[in-house]
Amino acid sequence: MEAYRHKVQVYETDNMGIVHHSNYIRFMEEARVDFMERSGYGYEKMLEEGVVSPVVSVSCDYKSPAAYPDILDIYVKVQEMSPLKVTIAYRMECGGRLICTASSVHCFIDEKTKRPVKLQDRFVGLYEIFKKSLDS
Repeated sequence: MEAYRHKVQVYETDNMGIVHHSNYIRFMEEARVDFMERSGYGYEKMLEEGVVSPVVSVSCDYKSPAAYPDILDIYVKVQEMSPLKVTIAYRMECGGRLICTASSVHCFIDEKTKRPVKLQDRFVGLYEIFKKSLDS
């Protein structure tokens, strides 16, 4: 599994010089978007097909602080799937040191009807990408 790399910026740190906890959620989104783009099904394609993917929940377990100018390696994997939701797992490391583990849960909604959709019925390409990650 290829990692997404993020260089910590000064503005992402707090007055103690470590990455502010809220920024890890942004890093997760960056890594998730990169994962999808590398898989051939980015957010632009989702929007073209009329699907939106709101975050249902997010969690982050902080293990070790990151600071400027650390380079974070963020590993993304589908952890769980149901017909209406997918759980994405994240593992952030810096030079092999575990920074945090995290997850986000997403549902999928038809942009026109504003109703939940089953990925395997409506967005087969995206479903296959998630399934492949889950099985690997």
